Amino acid sequence: MHKAIIPLLYVLIFSVSNLFAGNGSKPHYNDKDINHIVSQLTLEQKARLLVGCPGSDKGVSHIVAGSAGYTFPIDSLGIPSINLADGPVGVRITPVLPNKPYTSYCTCFPSTTALAATWNKDIARLEGNAIGDEALAYGVDIVLTPGINIMRNPLCGRNFEYFSEDPYLSGIMGAAMINGIQDKGIGASLKHFIANNQQTGKLYNDARISQRAIREIYLKGFEICIKNSDPWTVMGSYNKIGGQYTQANPELLRTILRNEWNYNGLIVTDWYKKRDTADQLNGGTDLMMPGEQSQVDEIIAGVKNGRISETTLNKSVKYVLKLISKSISNKGWEYNEAPDLAANAALARRIATEGMVLLKNDRSFLPISQGAKIALFGATAYKSIAGGTGSSNVNKAHITDISTGLEKGGYTLSNRLKGLYTKFVEFQNDLLDKHPESTDWEKLSYNRTVIAEMDLSKAESIIGQEAKNSDIALIVIGRGSGEESDRRLEGDFYLTPEEKFMIENVSSQFHAAGKKVAVVMNVCGVMEMNSWKDEPDAILLAWFPGQECGDAIADVISGKANPSGKLPMTFPIDYFDIPSSRNFPMVGETKSGKNFDYTNYEEDIWVGYRYFNTANKAIVYPFGYGLSYTNFSFGKPKLERKNEKWVATIQITNTGNVSGKETVQLYISAPQTSIQKPSVELKTFGKTRELKPGESETVKLEFTDYDLASFDEANSQWLTSKGEYTLSFGASSKDFRATLPLNISKNRTWKVNNVLRPVEKINVMKFPLK
Repeated sequence: MHKAIIPLLYVLIFSVSNLFAGNGSKPHYNDKDINHIVSQLTLEQKARLLVGCPGSDKGVSHIVAGSAGYTFPIDSLGIPSINLADGPVGVRITPVLPNKPYTSYCTCFPSTTALAATWNKDIARLEGNAIGDEALAYGVDIVLTPGINIMRNPLCGRNFEYFSEDPYLSGIMGAAMINGIQDKGIGASLKHFIANNQQTGKLYNDARISQRAIREIYLKGFEICIKNSDPWTVMGSYNKIGGQYTQANPELLRTILRNEWNYNGLIVTDWYKKRDTADQLNGGTDLMMPGEQSQVDEIIAGVKNGRISETTLNKSVKYVLKLISKSISNKGWEYNEAPDLAANAALARRIATEGMVLLKNDRSFLPISQGAKIALFGATAYKSIAGGTGSSNVNKAHITDISTGLEKGGYTLSNRLKGLYTKFVEFQNDLLDKHPESTDWEKLSYNRTVIAEMDLSKAESIIGQEAKNSDIALIVIGRGSGEESDRRLEGDFYLTPEEKFMIENVSSQFHAAGKKVAVVMNVCGVMEMNSWKDEPDAILLAWFPGQECGDAIADVISGKANPSGKLPMTFPIDYFDIPSSRNFPMVGETKSGKNFDYTNYEEDIWVGYRYFNTANKAIVYPFGYGLSYTNFSFGKPKLERKNEKWVATIQITNTGNVSGKETVQLYISAPQTSIQKPSVELKTFGKTRELKPGESETVKLEFTDYDLASFDEANSQWLTSKGEYTLSFGASSKDFRATLPLNISKNRTWKVNNVLRPVEKINVMKFPLK
């Protein structure tokens, strides 16, 4: 067992002697205690508390190798340093160190998008619990997750770290994950506040957004998280809003986050890109990470020259001290570096299976009986993608490739294909090792977006031979993604020529032999599918399934697990059908000006299904869509008022032949007024337990009048208009199984501050479209 620093606060007043006491229990502190501590600090000590420090700094006694950063310790007062680690899909630390006789692994869970696709709040909380447990095991105080930015455009390189195109799904799932982490006494960090919707130019980009879109789309998920989970920290984004950096924006941080939402936690910067430190403190940021000496100097100078008031300084110091007082480092937590990796691997596998979305299953091709001989095509089948790169890159003990998972699951793979693809993957890896600096091999990298695929046009006879000798064909398509760059269109959003040939020819030759074909998508997010979706008999969207990738896919392919995932975003027919495509950076564009220095959010609130449903625009797969191996019926819904809440109930029955889960999605259609509104908007959802054939469950869905409101820019208020609303209970945003009317007898309003007005004019989209 290892024991973290046991700090003791030697101060004059006995009443605060337990504030930073390593007694292993929750410290008892109050504002009076914190105020006294602040009175004992020098100006330099205060400045250092607001700026991170390296682990090598003296006083940082508990080093977690690979942590993202540390706060500064004040030894004379017994104030310990706490550490913060990345963690979108698991705690990110360094597993192997010199003179360390064992390896410190963490669990790599499925991508945040895959978690969102479960539409299961309970399982999101369980993942949070598991991440919290692993943080406890390694002595990590704060895990920097979740990210709940909106999937405004499918080419955003970090979409896999985010939940959805919808703020309600994002906020509800994000809050569940935060609660799960913090159940364990570990702090979470809600990020990136706000509008981190592109990687290109993200350090300087000015997101120009209407007040309505900011409130309804880009802030709403954060608001839901703040009010339903109270995260210990909120991380600012790099970009600007209306010409001002978010990390120095008092309207965003003080007026909305602190005053309107009553947030009482700590506000921290994103990492490394230093701004004007005085502006950041005055704007509402409390902690600068990872920290550098110049920031300490700027704070000291700012207080002395009057740019930073003592009041502002002390407020931020108090937020830091409150955070430290809750931390496990302050409590003297005994960490053992031995998390239950087996149990968490089982949970990761369960989340992966529940998040997979069955997009197509003609004539119930899936599941496939064990023992079948599979012709497994696609390089990603033999080197599968657990997750994205950057802060999401967890140091895991293993990744189960799809080929391995299928073999473990009782299937026989074609030895010929296995040999060819294994050599192909090894060849690519060898090229990367020998030419790491060469852009010629960029597309070969498994850490990048495009996964190189074998050119089967030069060995077409192999396909015919496999069609004769195998029972079925399984094709795997792969797409990577990561921090610092956005995706591209050619060979990424669209298939590569090699992939097109593979899907078309494998499908045609196996069908000619009377055999079926399935495609598994081991991908980061949305791709163009309209041009090829008719070729295979089944399509399974597996996302980034985490370290248990192959086993989880085998569970679904075999029917051991019934897929119950639903899409957290819309799959359009073509990229240019998406309204934001006109205002998103493309590969090859000039690295300045429009879409780099600034981005106009001209699509306004019409993001994802809000646009496609309202415009009645054709799509491939709608938001909320997902098939099952069984069928469900929706009963007659009921609605009643309970205090300030509306409570809807509906009975769901499994009418099929196998056990499964169903998600009930509640959409609202509001009366049209002078404020244009989407045809439908998701407001809440619920998921059944696993229902046996013939079994039923009544799902309860709650919402408030405030949830029905639209933002009225002209009067700086949320407005729920009087009139008749329609409640639609659906299996997707396009598949409504039952409806109920709801009459609101009078207007209801909630006044807010008239802030975050765009400086530049934005030509926002209006309906009807012209």
